[in-house]
Amino acid sequence: MNQIDRIRWKRTLRTASSERWLGVLGDRDAVAIDLHHLPDGTAAGTVTVVEGGGIDPGAVPALLERFDDDFLPGIDLDEGGVSLTVVYARSAEQYERARTDA
Repeated sequence: MNQIDRIRWKRTLRTASSERWLGVLGDRDAVAIDLHHLPDGTAAGTVTVVEGGGIDPGAVPALLERFDDDFLPGIDLDEGGVSLTVVYARSAEQYERARTDA
């Protein structure tokens, strides 16, 4: 099984027009995809590949095609329906401010 087939996807955020996906390889965060569904039926987003997460940069085109096939029904990367910017990051962390009740 290749590295793309081993990615486990988890949707971490969804709104009416956007969503965030986290791809995990083994026990490491490997890639995050922030996707925005546009009114004209296309989608645009940012793909953040985390250094040391196990994704070979040469596999990124296959990763994008697989994501498109699995999670974007009716939108086709090959036909220009999806625009993705790929960013390579040294690390990724999530910060949230704790809610306080007054």
